[in-house]
Amino acid sequence: MLKKKNSKSPFRRINDWLHLWLGLSSGLVIFIVGITGCIYVFEREIRNITQPYQFVKPHDKAFLPPSALREKARAFAFDQLPDTGENRIRSLQYGDAGRAAIAAYQTRGMGYVMIYLDPYSGQVLRAKVLERDFFRIVLDGHFYLWLPKNIGKTIVASSVLIFVVLLVSGLVMWWPKSLKKSTVDRSFKIKWKANFKRLNYDLHNVLGFYVMLAGLVLALTGLVWGFEWYKKSLYWVTSGGRSLPGKEVHRSDTTFVAAATANEASDRLWLQLRPASRNEQGSLQIQFPLKSDDVISVVTNPEHGTYYRREFSRYDRYSLRELPQTGVFAKTFSKAAGADQLNRMNYDIHVGAILGLPGKILAFFASLICGSLPITGFIFWLGRKKGKRHNRNPRQYKASSGLVQKAALPDARPVGATSPAAGYPRINAVALRGSADGARTSVPAMWSNRGLPQ
Repeated sequence: MLKKKNSKSPFRRINDWLHLWLGLSSGLVIFIVGITGCIYVFEREIRNITQPYQFVKPHDKAFLPPSALREKARAFAFDQLPDTGENRIRSLQYGDAGRAAIAAYQTRGMGYVMIYLDPYSGQVLRAKVLERDFFRIVLDGHFYLWLPKNIGKTIVASSVLIFVVLLVSGLVMWWPKSLKKSTVDRSFKIKWKANFKRLNYDLHNVLGFYVMLAGLVLALTGLVWGFEWYKKSLYWVTSGGRSLPGKEVHRSDTTFVAAATANEASDRLWLQLRPASRNEQGSLQIQFPLKSDDVISVVTNPEHGTYYRREFSRYDRYSLRELPQTGVFAKTFSKAAGADQLNRMNYDIHVGAILGLPGKILAFFASLICGSLPITGFIFWLGRKKGKRHNRNPRQYKASSGLVQKAALPDARPVGATSPAAGYPRINAVALRGSADGARTSVPAMWSNRGLPQ
């Protein structure tokens, strides 16, 4: 039987081939990244429910100063150990009136540890090892596949870059050939009552189309953490040709050491930046200097739930003079350039927080569907592969296999013949297969030495 001519153009055949093999090569990684991503979207909301030690009962009095809370945390974490330079509280974060303060330190054995304290009394509420936290484990899988950082980061970023190509090639494959109602329905609607094979195809084809734009946003914002060249290129494009500013290094003026011993620098700075009134929302974090020439870093965030409006400040630890800085956080968000604003919003866009709860719901389902596409695609490919194996001409399949039923062959032996071969001339029989047009060969040709009727 003549094969049906392939009507696809060379471009379409190449596109389909790339979609198949790029999908198979990156599918497992995209599945893990998608599922861990949709879990992490509501990380803050789930923590607020499952971690009550984050909150305290508001009081109509001022918080304890940083030096007092820092000493409480140090006594809890290190007991009476001497200060070796490593067993130090590195940062302290204040929240609003109803939130616990958070002191943090880092050790070689446990990694990053967070101590939750009542900001009014200094009582320790809970200590949490970050590496054992559920959402930290999820995030490590999302970023690194639970592999060493340098290896996992490269694999994830490369797979996400491939996923961008898959979204585009998938759109080419999805594009309807005509505007007939039946064709349009197949492209935009899922047949929920269809058999499993058709339902799986619709879940891949139709949902893949609907999630394409959201998937591109998730992938392109995620690549900022994956490839440094991509991060710099994105900033260069969005800024009109400016280079992404590098990380600044500030140093304190050690000539002011003697003048700084009168007061605790962090307390003075905290009183200067945060008034006693507890009506405002948001947070203030102080990062303490560890070396003699380190600076005091301050991070303020006017609201909980997003990060793009954060402001970073650096102060000389002795004179408390604010040090000038450049970069994407040099100005407040409202006064920053467009490229700087986009850079600062990248995380909130990635998790959907930039649009509030509706944005997080959208990011959740988009990430879930993106994670499902490799599964539905693999099932579809596996079904087609098995289908091709059994989709041959039945007559050709039986003949080439030598599977010829006895009942299909007429008993044409001469009367009185006692043996299968009696009365028959020697014939150079062809192999048991069909003719070029698919018709069965003549009866004598079928009676070869291995196919004689009994």
